[in-house]
Amino acid sequence: MMDELFKLSHTFIQNNNKVFKRYFLKKYSLDNRFSIIIGAKGVGKTTAVIQFLLNYIHDDIFSKEALYVQSDHFLVGNHSLYEITEEFVKQGGKLICFDEIHKYPAWSKELKSINDTFPLLKIIASGSSTLEIYRGSHDLSRRAIVYNMHEMSFREFLEFNLTIDFNEYSLEEILNQHQLIAKAIIEKIEDKKLKILPLFKEYLKYGCYPYFCEFEDKNLFYITLEQNIHATVENDLLAICPGLNGAGLKKIKRLISVIAESVPFTPDMRNLKNCLDIGDERTLKNYLKHLEDGRIILTLSKKGSSLKGLEKPEKIYLNNTNLMHAVGSEKKLEKGNLRENFFINTISAFHDIKASKRGDFFVEDAFTFEVGGKGKGYSQISNMPDSYLALDEIEIGVGNKIPLWLFGFLY
Repeated sequence: MMDELFKLSHTFIQNNNKVFKRYFLKKYSLDNRFSIIIGAKGVGKTTAVIQFLLNYIHDDIFSKEALYVQSDHFLVGNHSLYEITEEFVKQGGKLICFDEIHKYPAWSKELKSINDTFPLLKIIASGSSTLEIYRGSHDLSRRAIVYNMHEMSFREFLEFNLTIDFNEYSLEEILNQHQLIAKAIIEKIEDKKLKILPLFKEYLKYGCYPYFCEFEDKNLFYITLEQNIHATVENDLLAICPGLNGAGLKKIKRLISVIAESVPFTPDMRNLKNCLDIGDERTLKNYLKHLEDGRIILTLSKKGSSLKGLEKPEKIYLNNTNLMHAVGSEKKLEKGNLRENFFINTISAFHDIKASKRGDFFVEDAFTFEVGGKGKGYSQISNMPDSYLALDEIEIGVGNKIPLWLFGFLY
């Protein structure tokens, strides 16, 4: 058994190892004994796991101290994860990585047993079904640390495309030193005979997922994003809401279409409930929460950038601008909608963001932001302390006017 699994592990490692490293392994050392990595399909979880494994064994892919297990492979299906792990540990194994873990039946119970039985073993598990992982990880909450891998930032998109290294900056650094930072970035870009604003437009269209480079025809890339949405609704959502029927799934898909063409969508919960023929408002909020956990939508409330307490959302967005291009009608993709979507997506990755009474967004209970084009003024946030304009179509800002693209360097 183990000879076949080691051979399979070597093959997957060789096929999926990439040179480019995302922010994830720079930010998180994964020093804890048991880690679970979640994230949308296509953000680079498999690559990150393999890069970590290779670093652990000092690039010796034939080492028997580490094993990569594709949990849905037919060779794996012939044995339980526990049996595989037991044999691996007997042969001196120290690190085992389970990918696509959500596709393995009763995965959380097996990982719990593995963790409890082999105290010296380091375990990493990852999966694309964030809904299934969230549900299963409740059994492991005192054993595993769950890491959320976000979509690719604008900074990473530039590094990936141009093979230039860029620093990431804290929110405070961007607010206080944005002119100097923007100038340094632009100089690097222009050394390549390129301009920052056209590159930013490209990122908004297809730069959130590193696998975009596999498609010369970006329409094919958008088809994969649509397929991911359908898989989340038809498989992942149905798995945790078995009461949903075919009619209910159609209503959820209709809701996504409405959001896609109305972003930012300001919901009237009563009308929306009636329109979708959903029995009560709590059920509707639960559906929205599941779509958010599944990385299909982002919600903005007065209390924060998610439906933690199932409060009424002030606005609903698709998760990122690439999904807007994939699902929404091209004619209805307004610049203002794309700008707000980019801002909330990139800020909410590591900062608390809420609806603001006067501006568009209130960040970390301290900073008010209004998002717009280069001609936007301070009228909506005049005389407000710690208020800023995040403006599209400008390369370098002045005063409290900051280029929108620069917030893509937060991670």
